[in-house]
Amino acid sequence: MPYINLVKHLTSAFPNVYSISRSRFHHTTPAVCCYSKTRSGEKYTDPFKLGWRDLKGLYEDIRKELIISTTELKEMSEYYFDGKGKAFRPIIVVLMARACNIHHNNSRDVQASQRSIALIAEMIHTASLVHDDVIDDATSRRGKHTVNKIWGEKKAVLAGDLILSAASMALARIGNTTVITILTQVIEDLVRGEFLQLGSKENENERFAHYLEKTFKKTASLIANSCKAVCTFCLFSS
Repeated sequence: MPYINLVKHLTSAFPNVYSISRSRFHHTTPAVCCYSKTRSGEKYTDPFKLGWRDLKGLYEDIRKELIISTTELKEMSEYYFDGKGKAFRPIIVVLMARACNIHHNNSRDVQASQRSIALIAEMIHTASLVHDDVIDDATSRRGKHTVNKIWGEKKAVLAGDLILSAASMALARIGNTTVITILTQVIEDLVRGEFLQLGSKENENERFAHYLEKTFKKTASLIANSCKAVCTFCLFSS
């Protein structure tokens, strides 16, 4: 399978797995649990398992960022950080960090600041889900009631705002103005993308262009710019 061969090629440089501490790099044990097999039984490194090892404690670390004295507000803001999400965006971010680090610095480690970008990306994404559910009047997500269904629309908006503010604080602590600029663009794109979704165009070509722009701003911008941010750290440390 071409996909399997590509994965084998890209992940051959990563026989070990690394987790993050407060130091710049932290080296842990070999990634013995990060392998999968093809239908023919051929063994290859599973990039998603590899990414999850770098993200150990992801949701616990996010909840630590949500330091809130109001019990109800804390419960609302932590509601989706229960470990049941796919963490698709953080996984892509740490895998991009690994690929960039090995290419630029000949290092298989993920920097603590790069892992922080993965956390921030998940926080921004989750805040957008809370707000989207209010706009769409959604009643369920991830197999349970939405925040707005349980606590009401007004409180749900505040919970989403709080998650965004916590993400902004975490971003500010990184202290890299280039990275801050990259990720603040994501928040603007999310707003513009949601606004585009509320409207449409008359002819088919305009509708398609409208759809592509909306989809980039609502979905792709967060992934693309988060990856761009972790690559920026590679360039600064090389």
